[in-house]
Amino acid sequence: MLLDSNIFIYAIQPQFESLRQWCLQQSLHASNISRLEVLGYYKLNQADKRDLTRLFEMTTLYPVTNAIVECAIELRQQRKMSLGDAVIAATALEYQQTLVTRNLEDFVLVEGLEVVNPMEVEQ
Repeated sequence: MLLDSNIFIYAIQPQFESLRQWCLQQSLHASNISRLEVLGYYKLNQADKRDLTRLFEMTTLYPVTNAIVECAIELRQQRKMSLGDAVIAATALEYQQTLVTRNLEDFVLVEGLEVVNPMEVEQ
């Protein structure tokens, strides 16, 4: 399972205990772009930074390779998509991972990409 950036953010919030527990039961993977997006947020407080860093330490991080960049370019040429979302989707495709996100609508049109929302039961 490859986690979208938003899953990391929700997982450290107190009201999403079941998501945290779910994450702890998975083999976690993410694009290094997610680490950049999440830890690079300029208003990140020290407690959140600590918790997010711990979560990323339990995660296998995939580098942004030339193959991923090429795939992300193709995705962005097909439809309006943020740079981060395109790189994350391309990473999931490259490593044949299911993408875990709360924002299904950002990714459902990506051909060949399996997408799940582990928070559906919490909503």
